[in-house]
Amino acid sequence: MTASALAHDEHWPRAGDWPAWSPGERADAIIVGLPTWRTSLSPTRAYETPAAIRDALRRYSADALLTPAGIPLVVRDAGDIAEPDGDGEHAATERIAELAASCDLVIVLGGDNAATVPAALGVWGERIGCAGLVTLDAHHDLRDGTTNGSPVRRLLDAGLDGSRVAQLGIEPLANSRFYAERAAQHRIAVVTRDELAHSQIAAEMAAALDRAGSAGGPVHVDLDLDVCDRAVAPGCPASIPGGISAHELRRAAHVAGRHPAVRSIDLTELDASADAPDGRTVRLAALCVLEAFAGLAARPAPRVDEVPA
Repeated sequence: MTASALAHDEHWPRAGDWPAWSPGERADAIIVGLPTWRTSLSPTRAYETPAAIRDALRRYSADALLTPAGIPLVVRDAGDIAEPDGDGEHAATERIAELAASCDLVIVLGGDNAATVPAALGVWGERIGCAGLVTLDAHHDLRDGTTNGSPVRRLLDAGLDGSRVAQLGIEPLANSRFYAERAAQHRIAVVTRDELAHSQIAAEMAAALDRAGSAGGPVHVDLDLDVCDRAVAPGCPASIPGGISAHELRRAAHVAGRHPAVRSIDLTELDASADAPDGRTVRLAALCVLEAFAGLAARPAPRVDEVPA
């Protein structure tokens, strides 16, 4: 059964199909597609992914997207940003900035990992000097050039302080010593896949977010689905056997959504056209969107002295 042919039940509200965002409209969260793919190191049709995630969202319930007071989150969909690669990256960055000014959390549906650059820069803006980044990724993404393998290096070049970057799930056998040393030179905090296996994802994620937000600036979270085990993420060209579990990624998304410093989250490196017949990778991405929203709904209310006058 396709998502478009799912049964209707008035007592089981489905997620997805959120109203389109109108410029100037305030929302709790806004989703936007950023279908980057042209600079990918591996052949990909990742431009198909945002639509696939939107379709998969309808398989799940919207009931978790309630505040403790029972008030539903106001979620809007800003559609897809056209041609965000190459010359279109600047316009994509400006579009993300516009959305970030209208909500508490922007969810970016990639696209390959090149989407992380305009997603983060759009939210950070002039505050990049105090901003932070957390990646869940098997790879450092510190390559030279402009590809889906270089977003972290490009953000560092743009002014991001490496001491406020944390990378969880790094797989040494999927990287090189050169880039591991580059990460160390920039004082990036790295938690390898093996180290993560002997810890708790929620605790590691919370520590990473606190590090990234230590200067009081906005934090961007990159959920690169190739951090997951290939059994649960076959739609990711670079996923490997032995990655983190689907539940761990979902838990990380929830913790990110709940953290008050997190202003944006992207889901990247998923090629919907390469997914398993049961759509397991796309469905995992959709669940991560909902976990982030559930975390946002559960954020503690700001103290009176934290509310802008």
